[in-house]
Amino acid sequence: MVTGESLPVEKKEGDRLIGGTVNRNGSVEFRATAVGESTLLSQIVRMVEEAQGSKAPVQALADRIASVFVPVVIGVAVLAFCSWYLLTGVGFAGAMVNFIAVLIIACPCALGLATPTAIMVGTGVGARMGVLIRNAGSLERARAVRTIILDKTGTLTQGHPAVTDVVPLRGFDERRLLRFAAALEKRSEHPFARAIAEYAHARSVASPDPSAFDSLTGVGVRGDVEGHSVLIGNMALMKESGVRVADVEQDVSRFSRMGKTAVLIAVDGTVAGFIGVADTVKASSASAVRELHAMGLRVIMLTGDSEASAAAIAGEAGIEQFVAGVFPGEKARRVREIQEGGNVVAMVGDGINDAPALAQADVGIALGTGTDIAMESADMVLMRGDLADIPLAIRLSRRMVSTIRQNLFWAFAYNVIGIPLAAFGMLNPMIAAGAMALSSVSVVSNSLRLRRFSRR
Repeated sequence: MVTGESLPVEKKEGDRLIGGTVNRNGSVEFRATAVGESTLLSQIVRMVEEAQGSKAPVQALADRIASVFVPVVIGVAVLAFCSWYLLTGVGFAGAMVNFIAVLIIACPCALGLATPTAIMVGTGVGARMGVLIRNAGSLERARAVRTIILDKTGTLTQGHPAVTDVVPLRGFDERRLLRFAAALEKRSEHPFARAIAEYAHARSVASPDPSAFDSLTGVGVRGDVEGHSVLIGNMALMKESGVRVADVEQDVSRFSRMGKTAVLIAVDGTVAGFIGVADTVKASSASAVRELHAMGLRVIMLTGDSEASAAAIAGEAGIEQFVAGVFPGEKARRVREIQEGGNVVAMVGDGINDAPALAQADVGIALGTGTDIAMESADMVLMRGDLADIPLAIRLSRRMVSTIRQNLFWAFAYNVIGIPLAAFGMLNPMIAAGAMALSSVSVVSNSLRLRRFSRR
């Protein structure tokens, strides 16, 4: 929950534990070294609050235009009234008609509707597609994002171990090896055991009940299956039990370099094969990264997991730049460093350890399958937990901002043309009122075109 490691970590006497984590096997005695505001979780919450408080508000372009536009229009209307009243013979009533025409034609309804209508439609479209936008400013900022930072565990990957390879040896076939493995692993609560048992069940491999079973805390299991002595665990357990492992050491090392863990199975004192287990990349991750690259965005992976696991996942997902062994506060610091280089940064994560970085980023994007603190810290939430929705959110942002600019252009162009006509007495106030209403309708209609936005 803090380091972002996807696999259980063995602890021994003297090691540091993190409050709130789960002890998988055996019992444990520990001493609390921090309580209340001194705990790591409280520090993470404090970092989130500091990052959220430092984020500058986005100023709407329409407000800046209106702050100049309104005084200018009032000045033009007064000038038109004075000119018609003092320089022509139309009298007070005629000058007042032209004064009113200028004010009506310049009524900034279209300018005022340009931004909120596009934002309202854009956020609705996002929600329909599973992208929940917590504030309009984040949707506007997403357009300018140049760097995407991705967490690994649970974001790029499934977040839990799964079987990747089954390698039988010495006369065993895959189904027979799985049969022996599943028979014992179905009795264990270890995540690796559950992964192997589920893998066997999904392939309709029957797992007999063992006549004997013993869980060896932190290293594996042993038992008797159909009259055979079966031992399942890591390399250290095999060596300790006198099982010859020289033939598989290179394969185990190769799996380790690939970010996988080799679970060895010995039957009657001989290695019968091994099963590769790893936190696997989500099916959509690689294609989402390719799409982000095609959009001209820089993609970086930050993770608290080991270097080997990070390198393997980054290679599989097509990410060239990654940093491993990063703790929560350091993630936020690295996001800040990239921002200081002039980049607009989006951070994507799902865990407690990602919350400070999500709050620090210009656009924080959390997965709906993640933790509550991550979703509370983020500006956007991807309810499907699918990275393919990141390019979608950025494209929606770009389309929305483009629509706002079109609205502002036409609303402003309409006024630029209409105000001189009204000032020179060429527009009746009733016609000006109709034209003003039509300009608002055109802005709303243009915004509604966003409803046609699709995933492709």
